[in-house]
Amino acid sequence: MANLLELKNVSKVYQRGIISPHANIALRDISLTLREDEPTIMTVAGESGSGKTTLAMLLLGFITATTGQILYRGQNIAGLVGKDRMAYRREVQAVFQDPFAVFNPFYTVDHLLTVPIKRFKLARNKTDARNRMEEALTAVGLRPEDILGRFPHQLSGGQRQRINVARALLLKPRLLIADEPVSMVDASLRANILETLRNLQRDHGVSIIYITHDLTTAYHIAKSIIVLYRGGVMEAGDVDAVIKSPQHPYTQLLVDSIPWPNLDQRWGERPIMVRESDSVSTGCPFRARCPAAMDICKTRPPLYQLNPSQAAACYLHDKQPQIVAERLSELLPA
Repeated sequence: MANLLELKNVSKVYQRGIISPHANIALRDISLTLREDEPTIMTVAGESGSGKTTLAMLLLGFITATTGQILYRGQNIAGLVGKDRMAYRREVQAVFQDPFAVFNPFYTVDHLLTVPIKRFKLARNKTDARNRMEEALTAVGLRPEDILGRFPHQLSGGQRQRINVARALLLKPRLLIADEPVSMVDASLRANILETLRNLQRDHGVSIIYITHDLTTAYHIAKSIIVLYRGGVMEAGDVDAVIKSPQHPYTQLLVDSIPWPNLDQRWGERPIMVRESDSVSTGCPFRARCPAAMDICKTRPPLYQLNPSQAAACYLHDKQPQIVAERLSELLPA
């Protein structure tokens, strides 16, 4: 069976400037695989500017890769046309950060749900369309009688975000790109939305790429994690292993920044270095901030396999076997 999604050495470079052009590498040599028969939730984590949203835009086909290939069910998405492209648009859906931005304030909620039904001809008539909308809303924990007919401003942020998930569910997707889906929602509602996403994966067989800067939500929802910094993979593997025992200094910094409920335990105790970086493009991108930086870090480190379910791109582990980027997905649990 073909893989559902496969990224092969994907990079995205933005050029700016005419007289003195400067290249900004937003994503560097990313490879990963999601299997068709093993729906999973994979987290892509990192701070702002790490390349998370660029990855989402590439997967949704909004931008094209500079190098490498993105294959969906064995087909390069850059070459999809006609029915194949329509099928991809239907089967790969997104839930974005702002639960209000996707709504037109002049239309009721019904409009957001009926547009994809009409676009992809999912219903035979108005009654069938209504039934499908009600099923989708019920599946994400909403009461259709409380939602349909109302305007976006009459709903809470949590309700709007779950409506976005319901819209995606209407299309029976195979892959959902969730880009910071709970960052603009009240803390009391985050658990409900995360549980909704987990139910989609468990009950509907939807694979989810969960993009976030918040390792606490990543830990509770995902099975595997990829940690990005300046477009490159710093660490990856089983989410439990990576967050409980981070092996890359950058991942350690992220974990250390999590505020714990223990008042006697301080957070943010790891030092953040600020040193000049003469050639970040050729060395470790985290070198300028790393408390363990060495001369060898001026050369970009490969990925080292630390155990059967964890890898890190750091010379602190140069005694461990190297692993090529194409084999990274073998370490990620389904």
